[in-house]
Amino acid sequence: MGFIQAFSGAIGGTLADQWKDFVAPPQVAPTAAIFPGVPIGQNAGRGSNTHGSSNIISNGSKLVVPEGTGLLTFQDGRITGFIAQPGGYEWRSDDPNSQSIFAGDGIVSSLVKQSWERFKFGGQPGSQQLVFYVNLRELPNNRFGTQSEIYWDDAYLGAQVGAITRGTYTMRIVDPILFATQFVPLTYLQPGGAVFDFTDFENDAATQLFSEVVSSLAPAFSHYTNDPSKGNRMARIQGDSIGFAQSLSAAVENAYRWTSGRGITIVNVAIASIEYDEDTRQLLSDVKKADALSGTRGNSFLQQSVARGFQAAGESGGGTPGIAMMGMGLNAVSGPMGGLQQPAGPTPYQQVPPQQGYPPQQQGYPPQQQGYPPQPQQQAPASEDPVAKLAQYKNMLDQGLITQEDYEAAKARALGL
Repeated sequence: MGFIQAFSGAIGGTLADQWKDFVAPPQVAPTAAIFPGVPIGQNAGRGSNTHGSSNIISNGSKLVVPEGTGLLTFQDGRITGFIAQPGGYEWRSDDPNSQSIFAGDGIVSSLVKQSWERFKFGGQPGSQQLVFYVNLRELPNNRFGTQSEIYWDDAYLGAQVGAITRGTYTMRIVDPILFATQFVPLTYLQPGGAVFDFTDFENDAATQLFSEVVSSLAPAFSHYTNDPSKGNRMARIQGDSIGFAQSLSAAVENAYRWTSGRGITIVNVAIASIEYDEDTRQLLSDVKKADALSGTRGNSFLQQSVARGFQAAGESGGGTPGIAMMGMGLNAVSGPMGGLQQPAGPTPYQQVPPQQGYPPQQQGYPPQQQGYPPQPQQQAPASEDPVAKLAQYKNMLDQGLITQEDYEAAKARALGL
């Protein structure tokens, strides 16, 4: 007892050829979730009648189920049939070959079959049924927003942060049977009932969802920013609509059982704005400065400083400021500048050449006292190899650390021009 499938898949022109009277969904907004079926007929040859209000069907009624839509039939407040496969059907209460459920193989199939066993009508269905359509597409334009700051602990910043935020989310009905029986008020499941729309703030059930989302925002932010797989960065939230939607969906499921108790889930979230409080803004500013001076980025800044020192030396004709700047960066900057370091003196215990009239000594031991103390050795400064210097400057030019003008000036000084 239930439905007999007349045709499946795309509807096309089948109705015009076979059916003169049938029930179909009305024209509704994309945010409508559940709405009564509308009888459509030829109206005695005077054109199509699309203004019927009674959603009561009887034995032999024809019904159309479009793509992305489900159909539910009720008797005495209990579900007697469900269809999720697009096509045309006949309702038969007296045919033993008819089926009560066509779950299909889409997103609702596995969940619906479980709910069907829990909430199906017991006994022989009557010859009259109430028919409603359920929107199985994503339901857009569900808004949320906070009037005051919400606070959560942020693992990356290591502190509690606060912000005012607003945005929108989309959701989907994944279990129409659970949604209709456990969440939709009975006033919407009556003959000629009103359209259940989530964006209607006169709809108390929709208003309840809005309040639950707002109260779940702080746990959702905390879950997102404390998840190591997401990098623990708040800045990623606004560009990660699906990732944050998973965090928000988990938060509302944990607190209010949206999926397991109501058959709905959050799919995408678009955050329009996040306005951090003053303490959080200052903390974020400090973190940006610390990030800029850490790791390879800080090393890059140091290289740029060295390059600016060479440029200043070239412009001033080889003055000391550029050389001093170079000396400050020698120990931190790798690459060709490392070759500019002069060797530091002999290492401990290195043999020192003997001076005339004195025996050899070991570095690090006090000199032998034999009448007169030895005179300190005077060594001539090692002459610089101009070819090596030019090679070092050329490497710095190729790496972009100095300009062509700096290189020409350094070359002139190295060659004594």
